[in-house]
Amino acid sequence: MKPSIIAEKSFAFAEVVVETYKKLIYERKEYVLSKQFLRSGTSIGANVSEAMFGQSKKDFASKLSIARKEANETIYWIRLMQRTGFLENDITKILKELCEEILRLLTAIIKTVEINSRNS
Repeated sequence: MKPSIIAEKSFAFAEVVVETYKKLIYERKEYVLSKQFLRSGTSIGANVSEAMFGQSKKDFASKLSIARKEANETIYWIRLMQRTGFLENDITKILKELCEEILRLLTAIIKTVEINSRNS
């Protein structure tokens, strides 16, 4: 299977999420919000990976829709941790930009799959 841009970007984002999580627990001693952030931020790539082996186009789109929901949730946790002082503005900006890019890609892929399914 050829490399997928969304799979690569979501995996790279998960790596950044894990590194940020480690800093949050070791440097900021924040364990609750950061755990939610870790769960949703790494779930994006896991769902994208699962979608790559979907049983049908509908299954593929469904898994990507779950990944899109997780991306949206991750943005929520990023904003909340920034507003409550756990994340600095610079890392918040980076995390939000990366996650929003993934969100846009997922939305575009899902729309394309839905359009192609209707036209088939």
